[in-house]
Amino acid sequence: MSYKLLINIGQLVGVSSTQNPLRGNDLKNLSIIENAWLLVENDRIHSFGSMQQMTVVVKPEQVIDINQQTILPTWVDSHTHLVFAESREAEFVQKIQGATYAEIAASGGGILNSASKIAQIDEEELYERSQIRLNELIKLGTGAIEIKSGYGLSTEAELKMLRVIKRLKEVNDIPIKATFLGAHAYPLKFKENHSAYIDLIIHEMLPEIERLKLADYMDVFCEKGFFEIEESRRLLNAGLKHGLVPKIHANQLNCFGAVELGVELGAVSVDHLESMDDASIKTLGGSTTIGTLLPGAAYFLRMSYPPARDLINAGAVLALASDFNPGSCPSGNMNQMVSMACIQMKLLPSEAINAATINGAFAMGVHQEVGSIAVGKKANLILYAKMPSLSYIPYSFGSNLIEAVMISGSFI
Repeated sequence: MSYKLLINIGQLVGVSSTQNPLRGNDLKNLSIIENAWLLVENDRIHSFGSMQQMTVVVKPEQVIDINQQTILPTWVDSHTHLVFAESREAEFVQKIQGATYAEIAASGGGILNSASKIAQIDEEELYERSQIRLNELIKLGTGAIEIKSGYGLSTEAELKMLRVIKRLKEVNDIPIKATFLGAHAYPLKFKENHSAYIDLIIHEMLPEIERLKLADYMDVFCEKGFFEIEESRRLLNAGLKHGLVPKIHANQLNCFGAVELGVELGAVSVDHLESMDDASIKTLGGSTTIGTLLPGAAYFLRMSYPPARDLINAGAVLALASDFNPGSCPSGNMNQMVSMACIQMKLLPSEAINAATINGAFAMGVHQEVGSIAVGKKANLILYAKMPSLSYIPYSFGSNLIEAVMISGSFI
């Protein structure tokens, strides 16, 4: 056994062994131990407490004086599209010039642009580029991540993306979940024959994904002009038969029943939620489905932000994620997402931190491993510089306050 003892921690934040996600008013309850210690055994949290009552029962090989700095559990980013071939800054310029998301997509840009690049890139190169991005996010404090396919849009290319995600799982010492998002857009050759592409997903892609054990979840871009309600229901029910728990891109552009569908099917999460009405807010608030908010996408696309306070008041479970992707949010910086959530959606700092840690862990099914400071969880921690208070993290949105990140018990 190897032991590291961290002492004189100014604030040990996110101390919780809850077995349920935080919802409604409970989202603001963020447990903190002032002037704390924490013992790491190999890659796990062994014990912790107040320096005034320190009871370490083993002799650690290393004692690290944290010098009154703040420690948080690493961020849990439960919605990303990290595996992509190339950036899309040309479309960024088009948006500045007035083109809409839908107009860019209709002209062969957007998701179809990324799909053409995925088809062309070598799998090894795709893996290497994805690993570089993941390394950058880990340095920014992300200690668990969900990654979607969806830029393949053919059996061969979707499997290529999922194989890359599987390899990332195997070589990185953080929890990674794979989500199959073949229903992200319609390929050009199926533009006038949607049912044929849906049949391809159901009868060709899903059986192969199950055979190769390439995915944990299935997602659908449930949206007008993309996958309508009944199409999404058929796809997600097919995914369930192959062992894939549903997630849904819901209510990004229109409020037309996607949230209700997610709740009906027992989706682990419905993500985006920029377009909500009273009925969809009430439905989500009365369910166990998690509403994952993606403020980076609303910011980048200049859209209205999700009605976070209304959702909290309705008792909904909220998570916070980056939506890191080349088209609508080319950032996976979760520190920035927490700040956006406070500034633009009026979440309290404690609410935003909980949404980006423990609730994010529930949204990707890794709450037994990460998301809070608890005995037996992975020692995935962020060490922040000295700061006046915890609220300084979202307040100081332009500064990188992270001094070190610990993954599985080792500072990187």
